Amino acid sequence: MLQTPSGGAGSGTAARDSGPMSIGTVLNALRDEFPEVTISKIRFLESEGLIEPQRTPSGYRKFSPRDVERLGHVLRMQRDHYLPLKVIREHLDAMERGDAVQLPVVGRQRGAEEPEEAERPTVARIGRDELLAAAGIDEADLREWESYGLLAPLAEGVYDAEAVTVAALVAELGGFGIEPRHLRVMKAAAEREAGLVDQVVAPLKRHRNPQTRVLAEARTKELAALTMKLHSALVKAALGVRLP
Repeated sequence: MLQTPSGGAGSGTAARDSGPMSIGTVLNALRDEFPEVTISKIRFLESEGLIEPQRTPSGYRKFSPRDVERLGHVLRMQRDHYLPLKVIREHLDAMERGDAVQLPVVGRQRGAEEPEEAERPTVARIGRDELLAAAGIDEADLREWESYGLLAPLAEGVYDAEAVTVAALVAELGGFGIEPRHLRVMKAAAEREAGLVDQVVAPLKRHRNPQTRVLAEARTKELAALTMKLHSALVKAALGVRLP
């Protein structure tokens, strides 16, 4: 049995006594702790070999309690320790073999105490070739998406690890005929929402007290989760549909 790196029981605990679950049921089980998780994210983690749910004869995914627990660990290690998926997979596989392994460190750990003049945490980053491989896209796709501002490299020419999720979702929407140019409105809305959150927490971020800056990070995550829930609810209401 895996042990949670951050010490919490996590979302998998609630599902241990359940039978095989659909992807929608898994999504609901995870969302209390990970409100930003999506079905596309779960499918992407499966494609990256982080989980291996069983398939019914008709092709539907069926997740075991162990799959849900492992998903919780993956999401927690991304969120709290800023680890790339390759590192997470190797770490969890080693744990399941019973190896004694130390949790790798990438940048500063979430919630760790910082010296007064510390820089902001550095999150996991990936190179251009890694992004292309992880998202299953080619160079032409990436150049087009960058031209519309959907993805942008950092100063060093690498990408934030979240770029993989963005790229996977853009590719999946493309399968429905939604082109990158159509997504500029979503990008603009996201930037406005982020600006509103940043405006609220800016006084906390400027504070010299390290504990207050830790509070600013927690408040940012809380407000981000709330704005994403509101955005989702407004889209559902506008479309007049109920989604899992």
